[in-house]
Amino acid sequence: MSVTTSPSATSIIRRARFVVTLFGIAWTVLALRLMQLQWWQEGRFSDRAEQQREYAEEIPARPGDIVDRQGRLVATTLTLRSLFIVPRRISQPWTVANALSSALDLPADQLFEKIGERRDRQFLWVKRRLTSDEVEKIKALKLPADSWGFRDEYRREYPQGVVAAHVLGLRDIDGVGRGGIEEGLDKVLSGEKGRRKLARDSRGRVIEILDDIEHPPSPGQNVQLSLDLVVQLFAERELDAVMKEWKPESCSAIALDPKTGDVLAMATRPTFDPNHPERAAPAEWKNRAIADIYEPGSTFKPFVVSYGLDQQVLRTDDKFDCENGLYRMGRRQLHDHHRYGTLSLTDVLVKSSNIGMAKVGERLTNERLFEAATLFGFGRKTGIELPGELPGILRPLKQWTTYSTGSIPMGHELATTPLQLISAHAALANGGLLVRPRIVLPHQQDSTAAIRQLSEQTVSPDVAKWIIDVPMQEVVTRGTGKRARIPGYNVFGKTGTAQCISPNGGYVHGKYISSFVCGAPVEDPRLLVLVVVNQSSVGGETFGGRVAAPAAANILKQSLVYQRISPDQHLLDAAANWKEDPAE
Repeated sequence: MSVTTSPSATSIIRRARFVVTLFGIAWTVLALRLMQLQWWQEGRFSDRAEQQREYAEEIPARPGDIVDRQGRLVATTLTLRSLFIVPRRISQPWTVANALSSALDLPADQLFEKIGERRDRQFLWVKRRLTSDEVEKIKALKLPADSWGFRDEYRREYPQGVVAAHVLGLRDIDGVGRGGIEEGLDKVLSGEKGRRKLARDSRGRVIEILDDIEHPPSPGQNVQLSLDLVVQLFAERELDAVMKEWKPESCSAIALDPKTGDVLAMATRPTFDPNHPERAAPAEWKNRAIADIYEPGSTFKPFVVSYGLDQQVLRTDDKFDCENGLYRMGRRQLHDHHRYGTLSLTDVLVKSSNIGMAKVGERLTNERLFEAATLFGFGRKTGIELPGELPGILRPLKQWTTYSTGSIPMGHELATTPLQLISAHAALANGGLLVRPRIVLPHQQDSTAAIRQLSEQTVSPDVAKWIIDVPMQEVVTRGTGKRARIPGYNVFGKTGTAQCISPNGGYVHGKYISSFVCGAPVEDPRLLVLVVVNQSSVGGETFGGRVAAPAAANILKQSLVYQRISPDQHLLDAAANWKEDPAE
């Protein structure tokens, strides 16, 4: 008897065979893939797993120290100990947590909880950057030797506090230089980071720091500044006194060697403590010695006169009719503070006559005035090794007008930074060379010949000497800078008083920049000092001779004594006959 299969049963059998075949193929493919992973790609995946478990961590290098020109420490790095534990090796977590909390003043319950959450870990920070007392307390606990340890970490320290804060800058929590030398020479100071391996779990959390160091860090280089910490302190204290007496918005001071361009002091108020940057207000961060821009006023006048003499447009015996204090220059009226008649070229500078300088400008014309400003470095950065320096303002010659012919010689229509201004005056003091100022000393002190090669000649040595020996010395002996006289020394200088520039154009009524630059000895200038006082809030029209000159003279006097530049006995005797000077 034959059995006949129905069409529906045949269809079911075929489908079943098809499904079984598909499952067979799938299992075969899966088996082949597993064999591939196990046999042929085992090494590659093993390496990938190892890479995911271990990774290289950078080891910070110790930043180099910063010292002044005498080797005094102004910035250093402390090596502090940080405590870690190995939770996996702690059999009594509460006992350990309680002991550590007593030694380090930490909450015991929180530390116990952390240990419990990380019982399978090989590493857990307890507290970083311990004090020496805390380190000794930990050592006295007698914890199991394999359950804890110290690792060294760095903290930047500024032992002089606020002194030279704007020159130094600081290092942030990540060890990156911010502002000042810390930023400007960050690559030199930072050194080269090292590398070490860390082990982490599947979630990427560090479970162990391996002992092997692949590449040890190289410490940063030390940097020696041109600053002299003692001169810097003189400047800082005088600025504090200016802030107390005149209550200005800000002020700055620079002391500079005119022959080498070495900045011996650079100070700014308001200031900050780089050890506690979190306490600094926004206005305290600015280094005003290189980033404040203002019209130089009368402190610019010696450059115009010296260039006119050098170009033989002026003569030292020239005389100018100062029109009894009122002069019409085109549609413009110029005034002097006093009604002067005929003044010699010397007295135009000594008495700071704006009318006399306007007539000097008419002789020189705009082209030569522009050449003079450019030659003395205005309108461009000095190139000092500090970030944030501004170039000042010197408009293109094509934008000058007949108005400029009278304004530029008076120190208006252009703007400078304090560093630019004192660098230009250094050129007059050293015989006509515009020397690039520097805040960092090279490994080997440049010779005079090398410095001269890097300098630009402004005016002839004879012209520069006459400006210093005659007009600028007489500014102090009988002119607007008599408050800067120093017994025993021949001092030269120049006052400046200019209205504050408004951000919207024009000037701010009743707001002035008071400045004074001075140096000594006249016979062989060894030091220049500039003090700039911004917007004093007391004293009305605060002339540079009243506000800035005494502070500059005090810095200069103290520095000359400190540098053992002896006074002249004949000048000391003559000082006994000095009379009280007028307001300006």
